[in-house]
Amino acid sequence: MRFSRLYIFPLAFLLVLPVFAKKNKETNLKERVISVDFNFEKGALNTMFKECIGAGRANEGLRADWQQQLAYTKKMCDFKYIRMHGLLSDDMAVYTEDGKENPQYSYMYIDALYDYLLSIGMKPFVELGFMPKALASGQQTVFWWKGNVTPPKDYQKWEDFIRNLTQHFTERYGVEEVKTWYFEVWNEPNLSPGFWTGTQADYFKLYQYAAKAVKSVNPDYKVGGPGTAGAAWESETIDFCIKNNIPIDFISTHSYGVKQGFLDEYGNGGTVLSKDPMSVSGDVLQSRNEISSSEKPNLELHYTEWSSSYTPADPIHDSYHEAAYILEKIKQVGTAANSMSYWVFTDIFEEPGPRFKPFHGGFGLMTIQGIKKAAFYAYNYMNKLGDTELVNNDTRSWASKDDGGDIQLLLWDFTNTHPGDSTHNQKYYIQDLPAKSKGKVKVNLTNVPSGQYTLEIYKVGYRVNDAYTGYIDMGRPNQLNKQQVEELKRQNDGSPVFTELVDIDSNGEFTRELDIRENDVFMLNLVKK
Repeated sequence: MRFSRLYIFPLAFLLVLPVFAKKNKETNLKERVISVDFNFEKGALNTMFKECIGAGRANEGLRADWQQQLAYTKKMCDFKYIRMHGLLSDDMAVYTEDGKENPQYSYMYIDALYDYLLSIGMKPFVELGFMPKALASGQQTVFWWKGNVTPPKDYQKWEDFIRNLTQHFTERYGVEEVKTWYFEVWNEPNLSPGFWTGTQADYFKLYQYAAKAVKSVNPDYKVGGPGTAGAAWESETIDFCIKNNIPIDFISTHSYGVKQGFLDEYGNGGTVLSKDPMSVSGDVLQSRNEISSSEKPNLELHYTEWSSSYTPADPIHDSYHEAAYILEKIKQVGTAANSMSYWVFTDIFEEPGPRFKPFHGGFGLMTIQGIKKAAFYAYNYMNKLGDTELVNNDTRSWASKDDGGDIQLLLWDFTNTHPGDSTHNQKYYIQDLPAKSKGKVKVNLTNVPSGQYTLEIYKVGYRVNDAYTGYIDMGRPNQLNKQQVEELKRQNDGSPVFTELVDIDSNGEFTRELDIRENDVFMLNLVKK
């Protein structure tokens, strides 16, 4: 079901290749050299990576442990928006009808959730779905928690409902706040009947009525879609809106890095990580090209779901490989997307129902018990980067500085070690996977202001902030006791692996050589004293 695409990249992309120096005679591996001049600024750091993060469903956001994990994730990774399914589903108690089929609205649960989000400095990326049972035209549902995926029985009632909800947001949070939100109509309607039992035309009708409702409250509110799987329906959505004079402010869609399928709600399918070096990122670049060549070339592009795999039972999500994978894809995307919303921040996620094992291949950056996976640190390290990006020709690193004179360098190796089609992720990434050496990385910084600095080196890799391998060492228990949870948290707390005082003289040079293995991630932070 995955769409094949022909990718055409600009010449500049092809010319920016990793910089390598001489071979190391002992290992016969090339030495990688990263050279950065403190005075050569590229500009403001592009922070699209932390614009949005995903969560399973709205009702889970009423749980204390979910809220605690989100507050911590916000503190450490600084995501701005959060998107989730099921805002309009029956477990949020938003819509019913009286005996005369008159609509009855209630937003108490939504208010409790959104009040909390705003209280910790986050904003909702509002996904308008799924269909309340009293408004639905059928009984088809998705997920353990039974989100109704049928069109409305009455499109005018759908429009009135969305208008009333948008007006409620305006009255509760104010026009200026809601102007900063995004209203996305539905989720993956191209996956029929999984997420939508109607046709494409039915979805466009759903979008038309919803967009009209949102804009009737305030024309400056941002509405978009189609929220499809696999970068589908983008041009068709734009063309439909132009032809029918329907407002649209952004395109949203999704991409995952495995080779087949889009929907595996109960995690029963086998997946294979794609060997295509431009998986995921190739979709994003193509989406931007489609928008740029349309009659609405300035539309924002939001990838409201992405990850290595689309299934909630894929051990690559738990593996240390995931951290390097995240960084690789974000770097490749560059400025093509306005946001890349990783799916999801926590394993408190019940699409297939409650999970019974602490590590089960869940989507989250953290386990149900709050153990940070390697993937968490990819976002934590990106959040440590300074506001100003420095010129750097190495494609697997970022260099930056901040107003205080601190310097940051985030670098990684990405090696897709998956054996290929003969082996599913569920067989491969569940193993203890030692990393092979990739030689050395030499870091050269020049024109660094003289003075004393504290050098902090952070790392993720095999058996370093690698909670899953620690779990393997414990014998993969079906349940972790309190002491085991605390031990895994302690072993993988993200503390620097190395610190020292560094004196930089008037020459302004700093050099460091690092041994790097497959899928290692390093964060170097020079803090000026």
